[in-house]
Amino acid sequence: MNSDSINGIATEDAGDARPILIVPYMWIGDFVRGHTVVRVLNRRWPNRPVDLVTTTQCAPLVDYMPGVRSGIVLDLPRSRLAVAKQRALAAELRSRGYGTALVLPRTWKSAIAPTLAGIPERVGFVGEARFGLINEWRWGEKALPRFIDKNAALALPEGAPLPPEWPVPQLIVPAAETDRWRQAHALGAGRAVALAPGSVGASKRWTYYPEAARLLAENGLDVWVVGGPGEKALAAEIVAAGGPRVRDLTGTDLRNGILAMAAAKVAISNDSGLMHIAAAAGTPTMGIFGPTSPYHWAPLNGLAATVQTKTEVPCQPCHSPVCRMNDHRCMRDIPASDVVAVAARGIAEAGARSAH
Repeated sequence: MNSDSINGIATEDAGDARPILIVPYMWIGDFVRGHTVVRVLNRRWPNRPVDLVTTTQCAPLVDYMPGVRSGIVLDLPRSRLAVAKQRALAAELRSRGYGTALVLPRTWKSAIAPTLAGIPERVGFVGEARFGLINEWRWGEKALPRFIDKNAALALPEGAPLPPEWPVPQLIVPAAETDRWRQAHALGAGRAVALAPGSVGASKRWTYYPEAARLLAENGLDVWVVGGPGEKALAAEIVAAGGPRVRDLTGTDLRNGILAMAAAKVAISNDSGLMHIAAAAGTPTMGIFGPTSPYHWAPLNGLAATVQTKTEVPCQPCHSPVCRMNDHRCMRDIPASDVVAVAARGIAEAGARSAH
């Protein structure tokens, strides 16, 4: 190891050019945050290519992640091992000659294919009795405060101190691609705010998006509702409340969400995968937090604003998917006018920066 380092991450140049495989978490936000692990590896071993295992849903993200050579798609059912798929993935991994695999999830299933492929160094935290599957054990996961610390620590040498700052996730979306996307959807060239009203867990969903859309449209802004097919009914409600300037852009293709978040002037989002996408793409992002803690779950990139209730709520944060107090005050007491005012400031600041 030489003395060259960036952000406290030392560069190793031992002539090893064998590629590295990352098996990340497959929730969209977690997958985006996994790009920090890629960047740590790029700094530690600049001459070793990095690949990601991905799902069909997350695969479009790989196209915008600098430092990733390729994504290898694997869609495993949650309820069973899917041995045939594991063997097929192992055969693909074996053909690529990986020297190291970082297995971020603690599950037994996530380590099967790297083991069957014979990848010589398989790094992961102790979990689910993976003896024989993980051969470079890491301990002390519970002592690491944040999700990003647990993941990115696996990309450092064992026992290495955490750097003062992790490299932030990046999604580099070419302007020409967002221009073509806007044209294809007849969205014009006006200033737009992207709304992401969905999330995993009902308690993280702010309920005043229809009113916010109306106020934003009245202020002369275009409004795009972004999300998956599960947000279709909510998108229809938001469009009905907001009028003709509001467009429903929900759908099954995550690439559509990536391009919308990258093209928008500002994004307003619950604590969700789309919040992490917008922040990683460099769009000023307003993250609305209720039951979850921004310290633990906000994007590493930082947010243009963290929106929380001004009401003192003793149970906050509870990290529960359903409100256990039956009043949901942590989200219900955030008025639409406050969120729209924050978004207006974000647009003004973004305009001032671009003017310089």
